[in-house]
Amino acid sequence: MKVNKLALGGLLVLAVLFSGCINQHQKVQETSKIGVVVSILPQKQFAERIGGDKVEVTVMVAPGASPHTYEPTPSQMKAVGDAKLYAKVGSDVEFETAWMDKITAANNEMLVVDCSKGISLIQMGEHHHREDEHHEDEHHEDEHHMDEHHMDEHHEHEHGGLDPHIWLSVKNAKVMVENIYASLVQVDPENSQYYLENRNAYIEELEGLDRELESSFSGLESKKFMVFHPAWGYLAKDYDLTQVPVEQEGKDPSAKELKELIDEARQENIRVVFASPQFNKDTADSVAGEIGGTVVVINPLAEDYVSNMRTAASKIKTSLT
Repeated sequence: MKVNKLALGGLLVLAVLFSGCINQHQKVQETSKIGVVVSILPQKQFAERIGGDKVEVTVMVAPGASPHTYEPTPSQMKAVGDAKLYAKVGSDVEFETAWMDKITAANNEMLVVDCSKGISLIQMGEHHHREDEHHEDEHHEDEHHMDEHHMDEHHEHEHGGLDPHIWLSVKNAKVMVENIYASLVQVDPENSQYYLENRNAYIEELEGLDRELESSFSGLESKKFMVFHPAWGYLAKDYDLTQVPVEQEGKDPSAKELKELIDEARQENIRVVFASPQFNKDTADSVAGEIGGTVVVINPLAEDYVSNMRTAASKIKTSLT
């Protein structure tokens, strides 16, 4: 009987030890996810759709915050220290211009991927009154700027310079996804097939969205939509639209510029001013009041990229019809 009790006691000890080993193994598996850090929320979907359950994604610019002014928290910098990959937007987003040196210094073993690699940058808030014959020269100038931009990762962003909002083009998003995919394969080659399958599925979804938006915007007589902050230039370029910005070079319009905007809105029958949740919309409200219109919020930094682009495009199209 004593032997049986001893044997039973031994089995219980073994069971506890075995259970502890399983729990420890589960913890190791949980913490073995690849740490990926991205600058903005739309990139989170890019990284998660490619990385799936193999990655743990941290976003630097918090929901509702502006990349123009955000400062990272200590917990975010700790995530950077533990990460294997940082996916930066790479288009002179002001957060990266201000913080990229400190971020890379926090983890010099982390791979940094430039998501803008392979994307042609356009002018920020390019004025819609420029003559058409200038566009070809501007295109060549943009290519020259792009080459300079990629040679100097810390080129200072100016509001009147190149437009950093590259993700607000589904075509550009596909390039950004390709760059993230290639970098994940580089840091975790063992799971390359898994990443490839995820990449293929997501690219197919983005291509479908691009075709959907192309069809939605085709054949419209009116092409101009008014925005407070000129974040939607890449979407406008993709679908032959023109954004009319209220804000010029990061500043509210002067009284003269405001009058010109109101006159143009009346002439073009523009009744909607699009605002971003990251910016104060008082000026947008003033313009909308003058033209007997409304302010509609569209978010350039929503986390669910595909759904948000579909929603924003739908609101823009509604304003044009």
